Amino acid sequence: MNIVLTGFMGSGKTAVGRILADRLGWPFVDTDEIVEKNEGIKISEIFSSLGEPYFRDAEARAVAQAAGMDKTVISCGGGAVLRAANIDALEKTGRVVCLMASPETIYARTRHNDDRPLLRVEDPVKKIRELLESRREHYKRCAFLINTDDISAEEVADRILDKLGMK
Repeated sequence: MNIVLTGFMGSGKTAVGRILADRLGWPFVDTDEIVEKNEGIKISEIFSSLGEPYFRDAEARAVAQAAGMDKTVISCGGGAVLRAANIDALEKTGRVVCLMASPETIYARTRHNDDRPLLRVEDPVKKIRELLESRREHYKRCAFLINTDDISAEEVADRILDKLGMK
């Protein structure tokens, strides 16, 4: 069984994932890192030179690769849920947990990171709201959702382990 973290960028997937992996003694993998390794370039470069559809295809390949692992904490890119096949593959090998945060929290956590191509717009908070809304139904497919506003990554990890009966 794997623990799969999904949710919008800046929701805490990487920080929480590393904590979970450490506590469980499992490996941690990030599908965004798999994409960059497989493609040989940064995601921001994929978006700018090859486009989002190309990235989503590369992401699907990375998700399939990660889904083939066992006893692994997997962090998926925020848009991985946009393809039902991605979630289907991940649900077959583990529990999919969605980390949520408010648009304001997400912006505060991501505003200094230039590697966020979807937020290179005039009003990033508005864009975050729009993207969250467009993904809301997809996120509802997850086993459960945890709001990460105002709690530490350690507390989020505690809640996940509690809900999974692994604490």
